Order: sequence, then structure tokens, then C-alpha cells
Amino acid sequence: MMRVSKMTVYRLVHSGELPAVRVGKSFRVPEQAVHDYLRGAYFDVG
Repeated sequence: MMRVSKMTVYRLVHSGELPAVRVGKSFRVPEQAVHDYLRGAYFDVG
């Protein structure tokens, strides 16, 4: 959905920029959290 590498997502989760829940050995990121992150990541150019 974000079109970035797994490592980038791990960094965002560990830095606290992207909320996630740990399930076993993996992380689950709620879809709404991704939308919220992307909405805040856009900036106006020009």
C-alpha cells in the first residue's frame, strides 16, 4: 500500500511514527494508521 520496503516500515514502527501491534514475531499496522500517516506525509510543492 505504501510502496516502500519492509525495512522502511520497521523503522517507522520502531521510531513511533507508525503505530503497530505486535502479533507473535510480526507487526500488524492498522489500515487507518497507514492512511493517517500518508495524509500527514504529503506536503505542497511549488
